[in-house]
Formats: sequence, structure tokens, C-alpha cells
Amino acid sequence: MGRVAGHYGVRGWIRVQRPEAALADCGRWWIGGQEYPVEETKQHSGALLAKLTGIDSREAALKLKGSEVAVQRESLPVPEQGKYYLTDLVGLEVVNEQGQALGVVRRIFSNGAQDVMELAGDRTRLLPWVAAVVKEVDLPNRRVKVEWGADW
Repeated sequence: MGRVAGHYGVRGWIRVQRPEAALADCGRWWIGGQEYPVEETKQHSGALLAKLTGIDSREAALKLKGSEVAVQRESLPVPEQGKYYLTDLVGLEVVNEQGQALGVVRRIFSNGAQDVMELAGDRTRLLPWVAAVVKEVDLPNRRVKVEWGADW
């Protein structure tokens, strides 16, 4: 859902980089294997700031730096029609526009510029998650169609 980029101020607020939109509305976050109730959140300069229960100093907030922020699936809103969470794509078959199977989505991660889909198959492939590459997501049939050559 995001990554702790550092602290904000001296009272224990953390700064979350690249947060998913739904994160601000979740009342409990998991960071570094520990659950934290969220006291307050606010947007600031493209990042999400959060005050977590039990994190009351700059030093405590800095200990979380670099950690992934996760939430329980049940706390997320149901996606609108035609929308999905990236985690829903793990395990889907990926085929190119010629119908050739390229692999199965192993994970999706950010490289800082965009999200990247890692495929497991005859070899590991990394495909950028951008509109020029990803042409269709078909969740009911568990398939992603991409514009990508089998020999690339």
C-alpha cells in the first residue's frame, strides 16, 4: 500500500511514499510485522503523513523508514466495476496480443518510475505496468493481455 519514506516533524509522524488512495481511510496498518492503529492522516506534497499510536518521537518514526505499509484486505473498499487492486493480479496468466503465453504474474513492485510486473514462466520477465504495454486485464478469466514480444 506504500512505503515509509521517513519521519515528519518531531512528534512521531511518518511520511508514506507512493501511497495507495485507500490507505488513508484504513484504521490499522501493518508495518514491519507489527500492527499500528492510525490516529490521523493528511496529505502533504504528494505524500501521506500519518500519526500512529505508539510512535511518539522522531527517533521512533525513523526506525520504520524503508518498511512496507500493509493493511488487511477486509479493510479496503470493494473496487469499482472495471477496477482492481494490483495484488489481485498475482497468479494471472499473461499473454501477448499474438496469444503467446509469457508467464504468470509472480509479483508487482515499483522501480521508482512505474510499477513493474514480474512474470514466472520459461524465464523471468519484467514488464512495465504502463498503458503502452498492458492492453487488457480480464479478472474473471484470470488473464492479462500485453503488447510484448515472446522473444523480448
